[in-house]
Amino acid sequence: MRGAGYVPRWLIVPAVVGLLFLLVPLTALVARVEWSTLLTDVTSPAALQALGLSLATGAAATVACAVAGIPLALVIARASPRTAALLRALVTVPLVLPPMVGGVALLYLFGRNGWLGGLGLPFTTAAVVLAQVFVALPFLVLAVEGALRSTGVDLERTAASLGAGRATILRRITLPLAAPGIVAGVVLCFARAIGEFGATALFAGNRPGVTQTMPLAIYTAFNGGGVAQGTAVALALLLLVTAIAVLLLVRGWRPAVGAA
Repeated sequence: MRGAGYVPRWLIVPAVVGLLFLLVPLTALVARVEWSTLLTDVTSPAALQALGLSLATGAAATVACAVAGIPLALVIARASPRTAALLRALVTVPLVLPPMVGGVALLYLFGRNGWLGGLGLPFTTAAVVLAQVFVALPFLVLAVEGALRSTGVDLERTAASLGAGRATILRRITLPLAAPGIVAGVVLCFARAIGEFGATALFAGNRPGVTQTMPLAIYTAFNGGGVAQGTAVALALLLLVTAIAVLLLVRGWRPAVGAA
């Protein structure tokens, strides 16, 4: 009873309805997969092109997020409560914005008439990476910041009292203790990046081989163009499997975060 708590039994019914609402559409997707041609669909030239672009841009976006996000998470975790709350709210904004709004914002910044319009970034592969960074960075920052806060500063203060410098404390104590959270944040960031659609479509466009990632290839197929629908379903299944793998990886790191 202690583990189960005291939730009223009648709540099981709406809980099951909610769970089914999430699982049944995914089951319907899996049921539409042509297993006999799955390998052919996934390895078709158009699918491989979209897959390769998604993986390459997702990896680049994840690296960029790690370079900027880990320091930002550290600043938030070690800031005063009021400053941390403000910074955390600012970081969270892209999570609650519709992705299309992010695409519009990037266009107004990097577009032809934007503040940085001279860079010529819209509708290029670099634009895909920027869109992915915009939507994925908060996932990494919030995950790492939570891990850093959970470790506390006692060991850091002890090391400082023994004469360790700030860089040494960061390298030998802070980052190793937060490693599980950093890994979880990086994995979530990568998964979000390769699944990005809205901001990418508006800011980078949908050019095969240049900006057409897997989500855009799937969307195009179901609107009568690009890859075949069988290939689109196969790519959707691939994204689903990736999401499940990400959840399993993050779940595997949670005990370590708690122990830290």
